[in-house]
Amino acid sequence: VAVEARKSDLEGADLASRLATEKIDVSLTVRPEQSGSLHPISQTIEEVVAIFGPMGFEVAEGPDIEFDANNFTKLNFPPDHPAREMHDTFFLPVQEDGSRHLLRTHTSPVQVRVMESTKPPIRILAPGRTYRCDYDLTHTPMFHQVEGLAIDTETHMGHLKGCLIEFVKAYFEVEELPVRFRPSFFPFTEPSAEMDIGCSWSDGELKIGAGGDWMEILGCGMVHPNVLKACGLDPDVYQGFAFGMGVERLAMLKYGIPDLRRFFDADLRWLKHYGFSALDLPSLSGGLSR
Repeated sequence: VAVEARKSDLEGADLASRLATEKIDVSLTVRPEQSGSLHPISQTIEEVVAIFGPMGFEVAEGPDIEFDANNFTKLNFPPDHPAREMHDTFFLPVQEDGSRHLLRTHTSPVQVRVMESTKPPIRILAPGRTYRCDYDLTHTPMFHQVEGLAIDTETHMGHLKGCLIEFVKAYFEVEELPVRFRPSFFPFTEPSAEMDIGCSWSDGELKIGAGGDWMEILGCGMVHPNVLKACGLDPDVYQGFAFGMGVERLAMLKYGIPDLRRFFDADLRWLKHYGFSALDLPSLSGGLSR
């Protein structure tokens, strides 16, 4: 304010008199501000949560720096598994007791923490940052995942397929969306599968829906009995399913973003083009995206 800036000039004089005689401008000029944009990653996570929330899934979070046991051992990774090697994982220095920490390579450690601390039934979504030694057009050293976990006494593969089929239809907003599940392998699930959705290519443009091609969208399966045991649950009593997907991949497919690396360039021009209104919250009733 102009008055504050001129206090030194008003020493020994009556402030009110000087203001009246010199007509000092004490008005404030408010600069017009532009509305901000929500990053596509934040928007995509909100959309995923909006879909799985009505199915009974709650958001759970965990630390980015994890124990080796939570990231690998309790998830049934054998000691010689390639994912433990330095070229895939960011390991921190070994501790005095011989243990070591790492930057988590997936959000599955959140599942471990929840199973160890919560009595079933469990239904959670675990979104968050993950880290791997990789960098190219479709990979970055830091990226985002959303994983889901459901544990109770009756959940089976049919429940898993039903949840995921409804998810992809709602997320891509395509009612007639062909889906298939292919057998796969993950150390922490058995049986394991990869889920594909139908798509087609025309003049270099991808279209999600009925077509002649398939595209892998996520991995899933029934939680391995060894994982349940490692987390203190009896596999003869409890069973459940888990799934995981890349947030950037979902955003790229839905919103036509060609290069994964651009997500992290901090380019305001890119954000203005691909960003979303911060007040436009996604919901199944009101619509996921605009």
